[in-house]
Amino acid sequence: MENISSKTVKQKIKLDFKDSKYATGRRKRSIAKVWVKKGSGKIHVNGLKMNEYFKRPVHQIIVTRPLEISESTTSYDIKCSVKGGGLSGQAGAIILGISKALIAHDETLKKNLKKDKLTTRDSRVVERKKYGHRKARRSFQFSKR
Repeated sequence: MENISSKTVKQKIKLDFKDSKYATGRRKRSIAKVWVKKGSGKIHVNGLKMNEYFKRPVHQIIVTRPLEISESTTSYDIKCSVKGGGLSGQAGAIILGISKALIAHDETLKKNLKKDKLTTRDSRVVERKKYGHRKARRSFQFSKR
């Protein structure tokens, strides 16, 4: 008989988001679909709690930033589904999605979120590697002889 308590089992949680506002956020190669509704302040990313999905405290702080600026950390429940890119890009995509959805919920929050540049899409992506170069712009070491 196996001891279940010794294993860390991550369970995906089914959430009901019928009367919610939807927004999409993008950053680098990541795309986040975000649903926001009135609630108690729970954030779920890909079916997991936010602090289970984002282990680093930096990412957790980044994701909750739009809620802290709008002073509504315990007023909304958030469900995100994110794919593509790395964790930093995903956190950035979630920020934009949350900001857009909050503005759709309450138009008065737009001024504060825009002031902190949370409503702007950061369009920077990685430049492709070119033929005959080591990286996108870095060439191979030149040797005269």
